Amino acid sequence: MSDESLIRLAAFIGVLAVMALWQALLPRRELSQGYRRWPANLGIVVLDSLIVRLLFPAGAIGVALWAQQQGFGLLNMVSLTPALSITLAVVLLDLAIYLQHLLFHAVPTLWRLHMVHHADRDIDVTTGLRFHPIEIVLSMLIKMGVVALLGAPALAVVIFEVILNAMAMFNHANVRLPLPLDTILRTLLVTPDMHRVHHSVIRRETNSNYGFNLSIWDRIFATYRAQPAAGHSGMTIGLSQFQHAPAHTLSWMLRLPFSGEMGQYPILKTDTGKGETDE
Repeated sequence: MSDESLIRLAAFIGVLAVMALWQALLPRRELSQGYRRWPANLGIVVLDSLIVRLLFPAGAIGVALWAQQQGFGLLNMVSLTPALSITLAVVLLDLAIYLQHLLFHAVPTLWRLHMVHHADRDIDVTTGLRFHPIEIVLSMLIKMGVVALLGAPALAVVIFEVILNAMAMFNHANVRLPLPLDTILRTLLVTPDMHRVHHSVIRRETNSNYGFNLSIWDRIFATYRAQPAAGHSGMTIGLSQFQHAPAHTLSWMLRLPFSGEMGQYPILKTDTGKGETDE
């Protein structure tokens, strides 16, 4: 696993470049904010990566190797073929990410962190990289805990992280897929049109389509919504309380969890505030 960081970096740069070119040539929507969002969106992922590397030098891979050495975790306690063990680990890690995403929408304190991702008033490949550093640290702790409990093979963790990063960029990209292809793909995978619904300003649409990779979890847990009410060209992206905020600046993004209005969106918040959109 000594090449794990190089593999992940190469995959990240490659997918980012492909998605950026694709959305430039065949955009799904006209962007209102355009490329001025990119310095902050790319800057925060660099900051996130540095913090994670500093706090968790071994990362989830290190946890997987430790669990294997100690015989700790579910998959280290049962006799399975390597292929089946890796497949199960990747699928169950994807389920964990779905549940984590749901949790960050449900709990108001966690939602404050996750608002940074949703406050982007456009959605494109860089939106998939836009997360507050504290959310990234909490996500890493959750991921490490799940890897340990599962006893996930180290190779499965590498595969999962490459897939997760690639799919996050793919399903946030402002790309146009032919409708028949989108229909086929979304029976298994989260497509850009499917995930874009999740970035709608309308509360019931924001609180749907939580999957990043496999679309089956939204169908199983009844959080699937096929299309936005206003259509993909007419829908408003972002959060209602930040439609006129400087959401494209890094300093604003870093301050947001501590100073921004939480709004109507957390699942466990029942009151609706003035000027909020729950239509």
